[in-house]
Amino acid sequence: MILYHGSNTFGIKTLEPHLADHEKPYIYMSTLEIVAGFYMVNAVERPYYWFPYGFDKNGAVEYDELYPNALKEVSEGKSGCIYVVEADEKDVLPFKNIPCARLATVPMEVKDCIEIYDCYEWLLEQEKLGVFRLNRFEEKSEKEMQWWRKTILEYIDRKGMIETPDCSYARFVKEKFPAVWEDYEKICSKR
Repeated sequence: MILYHGSNTFGIKTLEPHLADHEKPYIYMSTLEIVAGFYMVNAVERPYYWFPYGFDKNGAVEYDELYPNALKEVSEGKSGCIYVVEADEKDVLPFKNIPCARLATVPMEVKDCIEIYDCYEWLLEQEKLGVFRLNRFEEKSEKEMQWWRKTILEYIDRKGMIETPDCSYARFVKEKFPAVWEDYEKICSKR
């Protein structure tokens, strides 16, 4: 099977497992090039990540902007690569809740590389081609934003970020979703 891995590092010949926030080192790959493309750029520093994409009821890829011009802010002027690997199904694991995601625990040889010199331009081109749908912030309903705010709050609470308020994800939430962080602090103060 052909798998894709997005990175902002050029020149990789072998993908190596790395620790993210899932407690074990993995290589994160996708059966979909566009999903790997989202991972070329990240709004927060490792080991955390911010990739607000998902799938509609028909399985089409959607990227959700949760603040004004989010995709542009994260990707404009940034470069990256989409690495292509070939893997046997038995050598990769599915990733919970993301049907196109695959994980590897051993190094994987790169077969090809797609170099992208402005990730924002590339993503907009992919949107025009119908590869994914960009759900812009201005189009979001209050109900949708409430769901996202609740999801972010649950994540920072599960990760105990009240204890690590200077980590990259906590700083990101404080900057982009200050009301969520304030609600989190109130919840924690009552425990």
